[in-house]
Amino acid sequence: MDRLAISLVVNRESRTLEVAPHHTLLRVLRDQLGWTGVKECCSAGECGACTVLVDGEAINACLMLAVEADGGEIVTVEGIAPPGGLDVVQREFLDAGAIQCGFCIPGMIVAARYLLDTNPHPTSAEVQDGLAGNLCRCGGYTRIIDAVRAAAKGTP
Repeated sequence: MDRLAISLVVNRESRTLEVAPHHTLLRVLRDQLGWTGVKECCSAGECGACTVLVDGEAINACLMLAVEADGGEIVTVEGIAPPGGLDVVQREFLDAGAIQCGFCIPGMIVAARYLLDTNPHPTSAEVQDGLAGNLCRCGGYTRIIDAVRAAAKGTP
């Protein structure tokens, strides 16, 4: 099988690697680069557990081929925070007890960060709409919405 060379910036780190043309960005992030905060769940773009930022846009990494991300800047949940700290979204998820089992939370946090980057002061309805592509199977969304609203208060 032929492999293709791609270059990415993942969580502020430049990487050049060879990938199979059919491998998804999810597979490459997890298996080749070790960014396991990107979760694999449905592999069909339905759950949002694999949400990452690609050039500032929230996408499901299970739906994008790694070769499509060539030259792009990727941010996973591990790269949301500034060095040595937590992003306000991460901090508010912890403070609100919104982590629950934790499986969906990395994608939720990335989606919430994207929402706040594009709408710094969302209403509860806008938070619900902004997180609509991210499913939580074990808990309610009340604490998650509260966490995003609290993070919005701390977002300049």
